[in-house]
Amino acid sequence: MTRLGYQIPNFTYPGVDNADIFGNVVAQAKAAEAAGFDRVFVMDHFYQLPGIGTPDEPMYECYSVLAALAQHTETVRLSALVTGNTYRHPTLLAKTITALDHASGGRATLGIGAGWFELEHNALGYEFGTFTDRFEKLEESLQIIIPMLRGEPISLDGKHYQVDNAINSPAPISRIPIMIGGGGEKKTLRMVAQYADESNLAGGPISEIPRKLEVLAEHCERLGRDRSEIVMTKLQMVLVAPTMEEAEADLAAVAGAKGWNDEIAEMVKGILIFGDPDTVGEQLKACMDLGVDGLTINLPGNGHNPDRIGLLGEVALAATA
Repeated sequence: MTRLGYQIPNFTYPGVDNADIFGNVVAQAKAAEAAGFDRVFVMDHFYQLPGIGTPDEPMYECYSVLAALAQHTETVRLSALVTGNTYRHPTLLAKTITALDHASGGRATLGIGAGWFELEHNALGYEFGTFTDRFEKLEESLQIIIPMLRGEPISLDGKHYQVDNAINSPAPISRIPIMIGGGGEKKTLRMVAQYADESNLAGGPISEIPRKLEVLAEHCERLGRDRSEIVMTKLQMVLVAPTMEEAEADLAAVAGAKGWNDEIAEMVKGILIFGDPDTVGEQLKACMDLGVDGLTINLPGNGHNPDRIGLLGEVALAATA
């Protein structure tokens, strides 16, 4: 399970041409593995997210990237953070995750969520539906995918999906962990308690963590699940550099590459855990002290510099020790 994950959320890098993006992504994954991260994640989106960039910025299809990264890494588990359930039929997703598990020698994790980025759905032709629709689909998908990943044929006559004796062969090499992303208290955390090995809290302030942990425990008690079986992690956005001055320079460089004005750059700075190792380490430790089992961290402003990933590894390993 994740103790320390590294997410790659951004593919717009200062001084890096389109043809060289993937080579930089490989360098990031290898640097994260060398720095002690136990998982490498990429986002499952086709457009860049608001707050990080614009829809016309580069964005890779995540499972193609993960399968390729499997050939360049040896120990880190590989996952989406998280798969948008609305983008793939659950039987296709089960086969895709199984292929990743084989390509990586048993290092796949299924990270999954209900989907939320309406602009992306509308622009690219994916059915968005209502909030209720998306969560009904997610639950039916879990009821199909989990048996398929465990080598069990499955039939389901659901509201949104129908499968008849769906078989997944070859079976995965490993027992693929199921991670559900999001912090919704009524639906998401209930599904975590019922179906998942791991939960990742993405957005929201760290002050919400104790409440989310309490709600998860309540769902587990009601469902007869041992809460200790579930790993709870938190996604944190960071920009770290050896000095505050270098952190400012890193932010300025990515702002220039993305065409941000000073106002946007300052807004982004306010979203990030920003600064030198002491400043960043203190805030990561504060997050851990609230009771999560691990952290997943991204470097949207300077992750294209492998040295910064190495520095982040040193800081984050100390914070999660």
